[in-house]
Amino acid sequence: MGHPGTLPFVNEEAFQTLLKVGTAVGGTLPEFTEFDRKNYFYPDIPKGYQISQYKYPLVSGGEIAGVELTRIHLEEDTARSAHDQVAGKSIVDYNRAGVPLMELVTEPVIHDADTASAFAKELQLLLRVMGVGNGNMEKGEMRVEANISVSKTDTFGTKVEVKNLNSFKAVEGAILYEIKRQVELLEKGGEVVQETRGWDDNKGTTFSQRKKESSHDYRYFPDPDIPKFGGSKLMDIKSRVAEIDLNTPSKIRFTFENLGLTRDIAEVILRDSELRIFFVEYLAIESDKARVKLASNYVATDIASHIASGVLSSLDGFQVTHFAELMAMVESAEINSRIAKDILLTILKDPKSPRAFAKENNLLQESDEGALIALVDTLINANPIIVAEFKSGKVNALQFLVGQGMKQSRGTANPTLLRKLIEDRINK
Repeated sequence: MGHPGTLPFVNEEAFQTLLKVGTAVGGTLPEFTEFDRKNYFYPDIPKGYQISQYKYPLVSGGEIAGVELTRIHLEEDTARSAHDQVAGKSIVDYNRAGVPLMELVTEPVIHDADTASAFAKELQLLLRVMGVGNGNMEKGEMRVEANISVSKTDTFGTKVEVKNLNSFKAVEGAILYEIKRQVELLEKGGEVVQETRGWDDNKGTTFSQRKKESSHDYRYFPDPDIPKFGGSKLMDIKSRVAEIDLNTPSKIRFTFENLGLTRDIAEVILRDSELRIFFVEYLAIESDKARVKLASNYVATDIASHIASGVLSSLDGFQVTHFAELMAMVESAEINSRIAKDILLTILKDPKSPRAFAKENNLLQESDEGALIALVDTLINANPIIVAEFKSGKVNALQFLVGQGMKQSRGTANPTLLRKLIEDRINK
């Protein structure tokens, strides 16, 4: 805001957090860094300049989702302009002005809207997994600004920047629209003007906001009110970052892959913060690969669907030890998958031991041949026509008998054993 009598200072936590992100993406951390004044006038920056970084950013290089990064730097956020809340007027909200903001710039290697959207999604995921930000675009916690140009040759055309895209859908829509607009303009003999444009979600079009300046127009120079960072002071911050065991999507994917999770299941768990945290807690107490793979399916399908449908609001109160006990029961054939799904829904709503619940409700799978023989005889005696069809070669008839047996046993009979006993009894 630049209030008289005040001086800016660097938020050390934001400084260190940005270095953590830089390390996670494989960027180069600096030996020296400084902050600059980026001079321009716009209603969202009333003091006439923004504190940013130009020549000596905090991070150089790196890569996310196969997209090369140019730099990551720290700057102050500006106010928020709104052009659609008051008819015929623009309003400016200064509440966020001066808040630390991480800006990440990519190399010009993105050639389509899908790649741009995938990059933004992976960046959001990285921030969430590392715990450095939620990246909720609809809340303004993460914004995308796309620089778009078209050309028939390897030489870049005149770029247009579309500002403040606040959803992945908007990122894709704005890029596709701009490509189409610029191509049509050039084919008609027109000229693309370097400018800043906005995105209208309702109309699905971009609109001109202001002429886009080049870097020299901003007249960058070092901010005289902020000390430089170098030597032992910077080394101390970098050493603290180096000691942190950074959690990243790549590391989690590698762990999931080694445990045998399918790619689709792994991505479902990874991209949902609540599911990811719960599953990682489960991995802390379970290392058996067969059980882990089984559990991943229940987490990514059953638990995820219960949350998505509103049957379950969250996993608060659900004990991971109960889940581990349930998975062990399925894996050891104490219960079948159908019963397991029913028990899971019950203990998600009312935390309790799944084994105790199964015993109380006679849901444990019956695998004793002696106990099942009586059921088998009942099935055979009650279905003579089905038995005759099976004897005549209709294999599907056997499945009908198994189904009836599962129904009469309320799902507790071991289906594999039940099938074997029925077949043996008929062929005896």
